Amino acid sequence: MNTETLPEVLPDIEHEIEEDEHTSKTYLPLYKVIMWDDDVTTMEFVIRILTNLFRKDFTTAENLMYEIHFKGAAHVETLPLEQAEFKVEQVHSAAALEQFPFRCTIEPV
Repeated sequence: MNTETLPEVLPDIEHEIEEDEHTSKTYLPLYKVIMWDDDVTTMEFVIRILTNLFRKDFTTAENLMYEIHFKGAAHVETLPLEQAEFKVEQVHSAAALEQFPFRCTIEPV
């Protein structure tokens, strides 16, 4: 294409597009999913929740379970609000089915 036929405003158009892309991107606020220790829930259950619901590999799940057990709580995942709330609901439902008082909560990052 001949450069003489290019409009003079081309750089401005590219600049406006870049600004629009940056201003139009909206990121969902993130929340930490925190699991809490209790005296009833089994370690096996916590590992199962971490591997099945949070898709952690066994070693990571085991390390998180020990952190929960020894420190009282652990941050296991960071997700947008709706996904974090859904995970908490899944954990509480699974715990209720097995009659465990296991709890997890969310907090803003």
